[in-house]
Amino acid sequence: MQLSVEFPSVAYREGPDAITRLAKAIEDIGYDQLDIFDHVVMGFATADRPAPMYPPQMPILEALTTLAFAAAVTRRIGLGTEVLVLPQRQPVLVAKQMATLDILSGGRMRLGVGVGWQASEYDALEENFTDRGKRMDEAIDLLRTYWEEDHVDFDGEYYTSTAMAMEPKPPQSGRLPIWIGGNSPRALRRVGELGDGWMATAFTDMDQARGAVAEIHRHAEAASRDPASIGLQQMLDVPPRDEEGKAFYSDPDNVVRRAETVKEMGFEWGSLNATAIFQSGARSVDAIIEKLGVLHDRLRAAVG
Repeated sequence: MQLSVEFPSVAYREGPDAITRLAKAIEDIGYDQLDIFDHVVMGFATADRPAPMYPPQMPILEALTTLAFAAAVTRRIGLGTEVLVLPQRQPVLVAKQMATLDILSGGRMRLGVGVGWQASEYDALEENFTDRGKRMDEAIDLLRTYWEEDHVDFDGEYYTSTAMAMEPKPPQSGRLPIWIGGNSPRALRRVGELGDGWMATAFTDMDQARGAVAEIHRHAEAASRDPASIGLQQMLDVPPRDEEGKAFYSDPDNVVRRAETVKEMGFEWGSLNATAIFQSGARSVDAIIEKLGVLHDRLRAAVG
């Protein structure tokens, strides 16, 4: 099983050197992927909308900028987003940003995308929340068009590019992987039709997980795609929102058992949440590094 670590923005409190030390440590320990969580802003509760699922004051570093920082101090580890809320960003600019990151990292980028859930964030970024799914499907096509084609003519429902070029191309070209997050029926269809991989939240029911994978494969076959070519990644636990959730990473046995279950479900990737590791008691960058080292050794012994 390959192992991804979702990078903790809370590390910024110890300064840029701590960010560097943590990114390098995640690579040196032996993890396969370093991913960054994305939100640009978080809303407060108001008279006409409920509180968001995360505190408004939760520190969240901008994803692509942080990846550039990590790329500069690492050499091997894969780099990506888990997940970038693509429909609230201008896709041609995202294509350029990802191409640049792929060049400067030596072809190590993976773009994880999702439609998001926070309407107020779309409002703040002056993007339409209600058509975000349709726009994301088209944006994925547009990204690949700019990464592959020398002369771009793209006439979509939401995005248009006439006689344009984007250089330089990413080293991975149109093969720069786009993985799709979400567990809804529409997300599963999107993975099967368009995704290079699926970033799933944590499942507690094995039959439900296997059913979701089967649904992805059904949509892939309907789109004349090889289901076996679609990668599968699952979070080892959902982002913690209560004391029980915050305790998950405090016991390595919990993490190993979950990884074994995730592998049994048919997923070849498992994703660890380093912010949740911080919440479980590793309250400094050094403590997070130590915990990640212990977990890595245990996980490699159990799931490869």
